[in-house]
Amino acid sequence: MEIKWIEDFIALAQYQSFSRAAEFRNVTQSGFSRRIQSLEQWVGAELIDRSSFPPVLTPAGQLFREVAEDMLEKLFNTRAIIRTEQRIAGKSLQIAAGHTIALNFLPSWLKALAARFGEVRARVVPTNVHDSILMLVNGNCELMFAYHHPELPLHLDPVRYEHVTVGIDTLMPVSRPNQRLAPSFRLPGTPKEPLPHISYTETSYFGRCVALLLSRASAPPALRLHYESDMAEVLKKLVLQGEGIAWLPKSAIAAELDSDQLVAAGPSVWNLQVELRVYRDASNRNEFIEALWQYLREVSPVAG
Repeated sequence: MEIKWIEDFIALAQYQSFSRAAEFRNVTQSGFSRRIQSLEQWVGAELIDRSSFPPVLTPAGQLFREVAEDMLEKLFNTRAIIRTEQRIAGKSLQIAAGHTIALNFLPSWLKALAARFGEVRARVVPTNVHDSILMLVNGNCELMFAYHHPELPLHLDPVRYEHVTVGIDTLMPVSRPNQRLAPSFRLPGTPKEPLPHISYTETSYFGRCVALLLSRASAPPALRLHYESDMAEVLKKLVLQGEGIAWLPKSAIAAELDSDQLVAAGPSVWNLQVELRVYRDASNRNEFIEALWQYLREVSPVAG
């Protein structure tokens, strides 16, 4: 049995909708349903009455919910006490961030922070968007960094979880150049010769961004799936090896663009601008976090 199954179950009890609860938990509806079924198998009874609309808890589900909520509260409260005792001494931050952000943005950001606040000890946990959100919601970090697009919002309560925009990035298609420094693979491609696409997984945030971009195109490009990964750094290495095209954040390939190791694989119509945001739990009134948050608001590239 996994704690996330119980959290899924409680979300379903609150929303009374598989689709809305799955969206809140940042998981596909099919994956969410499988986790609820796994929990029911572990309990040994049906917890959800699926014959009604909206779905409601069975008597066993109602009993389990009471115990589960109490158990989770005690677990998280105990964990918070332990983590407070284990915190890094002095000015410190627990940070959750996507792998690309952790590699390409946070080192210089933390250096700039030190220039403003003095020594800041940071523990950075590179992870995917879903797990980053769970870390923030469960109190496992003070700050969570994630990309944002208005049509692909993260499902966080804006009252509880504040955000500040700390950067603007561009997701752009790139290719290794040929000898004339033109792209070896150029959008939009042709049906006879579709371009080898080094793609993100569908459920990754960048994968959803690329899907949104392609859905907007007046004529979809001719692409064939060549490789797939949820990590931009993996896609970048494959593109550098000449395996095809990929949409990569400009911040992650600035050096390669400057040195002509990579070139744009198409005009700017194929680009998608995204924000880089930092989130925090507004209930955390730590003095250092408050001062840091005020500073981030002052230097944000986006007003408001």
